[in-house]
Amino acid sequence: MTAVRSDATPHQAPEATNFPTGFIWGAATASYQVEGAAAEDGRTPSIWDTFSRTPGKVRNGDTGDIAADHYHRYRDDVALMKELGLKAYRFSISWSRVQPTGRGPAVERGLDFYRKLVDELLDAGIMPVATLYHWDLPQELEDAGGWPERATADRFADYAAIVSGALGDRVGMWTTLNEPWCSAYLGYGSGVHAPGRTEPAAALQAAHHLNLAHGRAIEVLRAQLPAAAQTSVTLNLHQVRPLTDSPADVDAARRIDAVGNRVFTGPMLRGEYPEDLIADTSHLVDWSKLVKDGDLAAISRPVDALGINYYTPTLVSDPVEGADYARSDAHGASDHSPWPGSEHIAFHLAEGKERTAMDWSIDPNGLYNLLMDVHRDHPGLPLMVTENGAAFDDYVSPEGKVQDPERIAYLHGHLDAVQRAIADGADVRGYFLWSLMDNFEWAYGYSKRFGAVYVDYASQRRIPKESAHWYADVIRRHGLPQGGAV
Repeated sequence: MTAVRSDATPHQAPEATNFPTGFIWGAATASYQVEGAAAEDGRTPSIWDTFSRTPGKVRNGDTGDIAADHYHRYRDDVALMKELGLKAYRFSISWSRVQPTGRGPAVERGLDFYRKLVDELLDAGIMPVATLYHWDLPQELEDAGGWPERATADRFADYAAIVSGALGDRVGMWTTLNEPWCSAYLGYGSGVHAPGRTEPAAALQAAHHLNLAHGRAIEVLRAQLPAAAQTSVTLNLHQVRPLTDSPADVDAARRIDAVGNRVFTGPMLRGEYPEDLIADTSHLVDWSKLVKDGDLAAISRPVDALGINYYTPTLVSDPVEGADYARSDAHGASDHSPWPGSEHIAFHLAEGKERTAMDWSIDPNGLYNLLMDVHRDHPGLPLMVTENGAAFDDYVSPEGKVQDPERIAYLHGHLDAVQRAIADGADVRGYFLWSLMDNFEWAYGYSKRFGAVYVDYASQRRIPKESAHWYADVIRRHGLPQGGAV
C-alpha cells in the first residue's frame, strides 16, 4: 500500500441504490466480547481473562465473565438475526474453550458449542463465517512467551486443524486472524490490550509470528476444507493521511503506513517485508534473524478474500519541537507507543468532523479511499468490509425504545462509500456491521455501546435499536434508502 492516502472527494454513486447480486449482508461479534461462560465446559483463562482481572486495566473493573451471555442465549440471538434478515454472522472461536492449554487434544464440550451455533445458523438460513483468532490467546501460551515466541505460530496451526476438522463440513468461509495489528502492538507495544506488555521489539516479533501463524493456518485450512471453502484474513488497515503536504508530514504518513499496514500486507500479499519498514525498525529487531527461510513463502499463501475493518481515518504529522501533542491515535491512553520505530510521530483528530462516543472522527470517505487504495495496490483481490460501526451514548427511552439516529447516519454514509467504491471498480463482496449487539468493549469494559441491538446487562434483555431496524430494511431492499439516512 502507498504511504499517502487521498482525501479527495470520490466518484459520486449512481442514482441506483442496489448492491451487486450476491453481496453479503452480515454482522459480527467476537468470542470474549459476547460469549460469557468464562469457566464452563472446560474453558480455561485466556490473556483477556487475566488482563481484565488486573486492577486498573479495564474500565470499572469489568470482565467478560458473563458479557452478553451468548453462550447460553445463542438460540435466541440467532432467532433475532433471522428476524433482522441477516445473511451472514461473523463470529470468532475461543481458543481456550476448544484447546484450554493451547496444546494437545480438543475439549469436545467446547467444540460442541460451536457445532450447535453453526447448526442453528444454517437452520435459520444464515451463513456462518468463522474467525479462528480474535485476540484471546490461551494464558498458558502467553506464560510460555506468547506471540513474540515462534512456537506460538506452530500451536496456532494445530488449533486451526482441530477447529476446521470439527466445523469444516458446515462452515464455508474462514478467517485466520482478526486485526493482528492490535494483537501485536496494543498487546505488546502500548500495553492497553492483553497481555499488557510494553516491549517494542516484542511487538515486532509478535507481528511476524502472527503473520506466520496466518500462513500456516491457511495451509492447514486448504488441506482440510472442501475445495469450495473460502479463506481470508482480516486487517484493520489504517487510512493514513499526512496533516500537511510538507515532506516531513508525508514521511510521517509513510512510516505509519509501513508499521501499521504494510507490515502485514507486504508479507501476506507480496511475500516480502517492505524495505522502509526494516530500515525504520532495524534498531529494534534483526529482521534477517527473525524471518527464517521459508517464512515468507508460508505467509504469502493465497487467500480468497481480504477482510478490511474500518472505523476512522488516521491523521499524522512530524512533531514540531516543543509542541505538546495529545495522543490521538484512537487506541487508548498509554505512556508507551503502539508504533514501534515511529514513536515520535504525532497523531491528530480531524477538525470539523463529527465524532463518535470513542472520540473517533466520522469520515466515510476514508473507507472509500481505503477500499480504492487496496483495489489499486492488489487488483483482483476480493474484499470484504468485515467490521464497520460506531459507539454512541445509547439509552432506553421510557417507551422502551433505543433511538440512535447518529448510528443510522454513520452506517448510511459508510455503506454509500462502499457502494461508490464498487461503482469505481473495487471488488467488495460483503459488509459486516460491528457489532450485532452491545458487548464487552475490551479496555473500555461495558462503557461503550457499538451494537445494533441494545443489551441490558443486568437482565440480558435484547432491544433492537432503530439502527437495527434500519439495517434490516437495507438488507430487505438490497440497497440504501433514497433521500438520506433516516
